Amino acid sequence: MDTVDFGEWKKLNLKVGKILSVERVPRAEKLYKLQVDVGLERPIQIVTGLVPYYSQAELKDQKIIVFTNLKPVKFSGEISEGMLLCAEKEDGSKCVLLTVQKDIEVGTPVT
Repeated sequence: MDTVDFGEWKKLNLKVGKILSVERVPRAEKLYKLQVDVGLERPIQIVTGLVPYYSQAELKDQKIIVFTNLKPVKFSGEISEGMLLCAEKEDGSKCVLLTVQKDIEVGTPVT
């Protein structure tokens, strides 16, 4: 396993976010498009492959951990401006969203 020094770790901007809305991405069987409040001026959009693991209702209003300074990329025509964190088995049989154990404000840094 590769190691990361503390200076590299500090470059990651991880924050508590709240999923405001969840939509299916047309023409993509596994993708959701999420609007996520991470304490900025506007919500960020995240495209994620959680359709096989979570319903839209299960995701809405969840407080999650978000990687907010990831370079934006396009999936199925939709821009993804960050990444939510999950634990996923190597074979893809199970994927669990990382959430917060106790209530805390949106935008709180993860350290």
